[in-house]
Amino acid sequence: MEGDKDTTEDGPKKSYAGIPEANFVDDVDAFMALPENSGAVDTVLKKLDEQHSKYKFMELNLASKRKRLRLQIPDLEHSLKMIKMLQKQQNSPEDFEAQFLLSDQVYMKAVVPPTDKVCLWLGANVMLEYTLDDAMALLVKNIETAKKNLSHVEHDLDFLRDQFTTTEVNMARVYNWDVKRRQAAKAST
Repeated sequence: MEGDKDTTEDGPKKSYAGIPEANFVDDVDAFMALPENSGAVDTVLKKLDEQHSKYKFMELNLASKRKRLRLQIPDLEHSLKMIKMLQKQQNSPEDFEAQFLLSDQVYMKAVVPPTDKVCLWLGANVMLEYTLDDAMALLVKNIETAKKNLSHVEHDLDFLRDQFTTTEVNMARVYNWDVKRRQAAKAST
């Protein structure tokens, strides 16, 4: 199995985040006869509703992660573009003018002398100085990792949508089974 494939030896990879799979209830009578269900429709519906709520919570977390990655990738690519520009200007005897983002929607002009080092903001109040080549290697690696993670998150969100549907169908099937059972009991009395 290769690390970036969406398959396992058993077929398509279910979930990168370990999301539990919802099992489709094909035979409701057999499902309701299981010892853990013991025919208590309210209990079964409550369990299914809890499972549905857990999937919703997971979806919110994954959507947040997807949003963060979608913002992070362009920032990394912009930084990589700047590193490439600095590499081109590295052996030039003249300074060059550039604009940089000071804060949201606020840019500042700067005169940049040729350099062979750059400081990268790593987050968590950490900034480190790198050579241009090391900075480029780090950014390329981070972009690849972010894109791979985004792909995994997108896959997990698709997987979650399937689990929502399966859980909702199961809830409807159990509810309808109970309605038919009650109608049959009412008709027999």
